[in-house]
Amino acid sequence: MENKKEMRNWLANFKLNHPLVIAGPCSAETEDQVLKIAHDLKNTDVSVFRAGIWKPRTRPGMFEGVGAIGLKWLKKVKKETGLLIATEVANASHVKLALEYDIDILWIGARSTVSPFIVQEIADALNGTDKIVLVKNPVNPDLSLWLGGVERLYSANIKKLGVIHRGFSTYEKTNYRNNPEWQLPIELQNRFPDLPLICDPSHIAGRRDILQDISQTALDLNFDGLMIETHTDPDNAWSDAAQQITPKTLVKMMQDLKTRKVTNEEVDYNNKLNTLRTQIDFIDHGLLDTLGKRMKVAIKIGELKKQKNVAVLQTKRWNEILGKMILEGEQKGLSEEFVLRMFKAVHQESINHQEKVINSK
Repeated sequence: MENKKEMRNWLANFKLNHPLVIAGPCSAETEDQVLKIAHDLKNTDVSVFRAGIWKPRTRPGMFEGVGAIGLKWLKKVKKETGLLIATEVANASHVKLALEYDIDILWIGARSTVSPFIVQEIADALNGTDKIVLVKNPVNPDLSLWLGGVERLYSANIKKLGVIHRGFSTYEKTNYRNNPEWQLPIELQNRFPDLPLICDPSHIAGRRDILQDISQTALDLNFDGLMIETHTDPDNAWSDAAQQITPKTLVKMMQDLKTRKVTNEEVDYNNKLNTLRTQIDFIDHGLLDTLGKRMKVAIKIGELKKQKNVAVLQTKRWNEILGKMILEGEQKGLSEEFVLRMFKAVHQESINHQEKVINSK
């Protein structure tokens, strides 16, 4: 699969002067609930109404969707509001039903993208379709697996394709439900600049108070749109209550978000510069996060040394690390002087942490 300008045609056909907005409840719960939300979103920046009909849940016993009956409700949404309609599909039978009910946009969820077998089954069922098909990133940060899903659909003669970034699962406790790992969608953009890229801040955040910040970051990185979970009564939603917002909040958020418009060479230059600077900001945050993790390990080493009455400074070990890092730094285009200064500072900070542990009572 090669990057082609035509990849953006389906997005351009919306003829929007703002990012594409896909919104609606995490799950379709009742017909009244679906229609109420849809009518509240009508005549806003929202172009596509989304609702989960089949919900692949992490653990059994959780609400797994109303099933096929919800497709009737979506069809009614389209008839009454004029909004396009979208839902997730996870197998060939879902695809068959979604096509029967003329669903406009289908997306493949993160738990499905991880399996080439599932993606291939969906691709075969959609072969040659004129529907828009979006692929969410896999649960784990694997760009090849993500692009592999898109390529399987492309090989099935599906031309209206796009991707959704919803963050990545991690065993560590972080500020997010799913870590954004922005460098992966950035790399995807570099490889396929014309493949439409949508951000799902709801699943990255896992809570509504940081939705706007994540959405703004996505727009700063030139994402083409947002998929945001919206509910008239978020706190009582049947699934993912904490990350949903009301239609009124969504409207206000879209008004507050800043989007960059390319109108001339100077603006284009500033846009590119801002995008690159944003990338550096993410990398810098990642560096601090990694250094913080390193110091936690250093503290554990200090505790172990205290138990065994071992000296903090181990010269042989330090010289081995330094020599190895200088060689690795050269391979990455980093000067020996820079590597020495950086690792000496890191090493000194590690010693400081360990000495605090050893000297503590």
